[in-house]
Amino acid sequence: MSNRSLNLDDTLYEYLLTHSLREHPEQIALREATRSHPRAGMQISPEQGQFMALLVKLIGARRTLEIGVFTGYSALSVALALPADGRILACDISEEYTRIGRPYWERAGVAHKIDLRLAPALETLDAELAAGAAGRYDFAFIDADKTGYASYVERCLQLLRPGGLIAIDNVLWSGAVARPAHDDDTRALQALNERLHRDERIDLAVLPVGDGLTLARKR
Repeated sequence: MSNRSLNLDDTLYEYLLTHSLREHPEQIALREATRSHPRAGMQISPEQGQFMALLVKLIGARRTLEIGVFTGYSALSVALALPADGRILACDISEEYTRIGRPYWERAGVAHKIDLRLAPALETLDAELAAGAAGRYDFAFIDADKTGYASYVERCLQLLRPGGLIAIDNVLWSGAVARPAHDDDTRALQALNERLHRDERIDLAVLPVGDGLTLARKR
C-alpha cells in the first residue's frame, strides 16, 4: 500500500500505456508526426489525452473550449470523445503548428467538430462572451502561454455552465513551482495555483498527470 502517488520509471510507464491506452490510428499517427518537431515537448502525453476524453464523456460535454492547440493531439482526443453534434472552439495563434494536425482531424472524421480560430485567445473568448455565450460551454482545456493562464481561467469560468470542468496543463512545471521562481512563467503558475486553491467558485483537484493537471469544476 502507498499513501502517495507512485513515481513512474520507464518500465512502469510502458506497462501503464500497454494496459490502458486505446488510441485511434490517427492519434498514433499524429503523435509520431509530432515526435520529431523541435517543440515536441509541448504535446500532452497520450494517457492525458485519454483521461481528458473520459472526463468529456463523464460530464456529457457537447460544447468545449481549447486554449492552445499546438499540433492538434489534444483537440483530436477530445473531438473523438464528443457526440456527433459536439464542437470544440479551438484557440491558437500559430498557423504553422496547427496545420500539422488538420489532415489527421480530417482522416479521423472529426474535423467538422473543431472550429479553429487563429487569433489571440482572449480576443476569441471575449467575442464569445459578447455574443452571449456565457454559461453555454461544458469543458475547457488550457495549455497555452503560462502568463495568460489567470485570464483564460476567468473567461472560461464565465463561459462554462455550472458543473462545467476546466482542465489546466503544466501546473507543476517540472517541479519548478515548488521552488523559488526565477522566471515569469513559474511565477504565473505559482500565483495561479495559490489563487485556485482559495477560489470558492470551484471544486479543485491537482493531479500528477503529465506535467501536472488541475481540474476545476465550476460550482
